[in-house]
Amino acid sequence: MTQMTLSNAFVPLKLADRSIAWKAFAVVIGTAFLAVSSWISVPMFPVPVTMQTFAVTMIGALYGWRLGGLTVLAWLGEAMIGMPVLSGGAGGFIQFVGPTAGYLAAFPVVAAVVGFLAERGLTRNPFVSAAVMLFGNLLCLVLGASWLVHLFGLETAWTAGVLPFLIGAVLKSGLAAAVIEMLRRSGIMVRKP
Repeated sequence: MTQMTLSNAFVPLKLADRSIAWKAFAVVIGTAFLAVSSWISVPMFPVPVTMQTFAVTMIGALYGWRLGGLTVLAWLGEAMIGMPVLSGGAGGFIQFVGPTAGYLAAFPVVAAVVGFLAERGLTRNPFVSAAVMLFGNLLCLVLGASWLVHLFGLETAWTAGVLPFLIGAVLKSGLAAAVIEMLRRSGIMVRKP
């Protein structure tokens, strides 16, 4: 039963069936999309508001859990070696020990979770898709704030690391669901034969 369900599942962009070269190209495009989304930023302390979670959830939903998680890890690898792919054009190892470290660590997890849910057909319906995207955004906030609790305490983590991002999480989730629905209706996102 599980095999039948998974074989009939909605497969975003159908990348699992593509060649290694095509998958590598998708990773390059995905890391570029993540970088551009990171540069769209509203400065806040201790963590800026960016379009990163929008991009991370989109990568997961479109690429699936394996390639989505791998793409986000590749983007984080670019950041770690100093490429200016993070918020404000930041890069370097220091970003992985500061206030944003928890969110950065959460991103591949979020992409994988959203991708896993998308592969099981949960992005076919725009309302369920929005709920999946919101779940991904909230998961990112919880994981990211857990690091802020370690650095600044629970109250600061909540007031500076979660609360200001809730409205953005809802808006980005709705936008991601709308984009996925548009792609689905255009025929870009296909079912496995």
